[in-house]
Amino acid sequence: MKGHDWEDKKIKQTFNKLIDHSDEFMEKKMYMGVLDSILSKYGTTMVGYSVLGIPVFGAQSEEYKKQIGEDKSKITKDYIRNSSLLINLSKAIGRILVSYKDFQNLAGYTSLVSELKQVIDDLDEGKYNRALVKNADKTFDISDHTKRGEIILSGNIKFEDVPIISPNGDILVEGINFEVTKGMNLLISGPNGCGKSSLFRILGNLWPVFGGKVFKPESDKIFYIPQRPYLPNGTLRD
Repeated sequence: MKGHDWEDKKIKQTFNKLIDHSDEFMEKKMYMGVLDSILSKYGTTMVGYSVLGIPVFGAQSEEYKKQIGEDKSKITKDYIRNSSLLINLSKAIGRILVSYKDFQNLAGYTSLVSELKQVIDDLDEGKYNRALVKNADKTFDISDHTKRGEIILSGNIKFEDVPIISPNGDILVEGINFEVTKGMNLLISGPNGCGKSSLFRILGNLWPVFGGKVFKPESDKIFYIPQRPYLPNGTLRD
């Protein structure tokens, strides 16, 4: 025990890594925003002016000058007329290139609005409980406190006709029977939502027993390991 100093050190190290990552992310975001602004405001404008200068300064400039008869007023006229079109077109293309941010934000808002609409539709239909388990065809009235099972302290782990029911009332297993004695190895497998973790929640008194009998050792004689065990970085002594 007395590992609070070590924990404090590790938490501060992890927090500093998070701060460094956030600073790096904000720095790159700033550079990206500056680049996007330059491209959308100045880059596209320069492209438009470059296109306008091709007839006068390009490889076929002599042919263009012959067509207008060396009249500078006509060159100015073409320049002003085409510049308003090409510059606006270039700016529009620039806005399209940097509009991916708006599309990402729109996708996020659309997803949230869709979830909100689904919940409102369920409320209009009288569905006030959200299903915690998919494909749970049967439900149980958890408000009926007369339907409760029994927990008995024993040397072994044993389930007798114990239903696996979520706190939301979804019946995962109508009744399960098994026994685990000392020195016995048991592997419980199955698809997601079949009640594997729920069985251990009932065994650990996290979920109520709605029927049957649960035999289990005393709390100081049984040890539970979570699905994601806490294994910090460090030595075995740590």
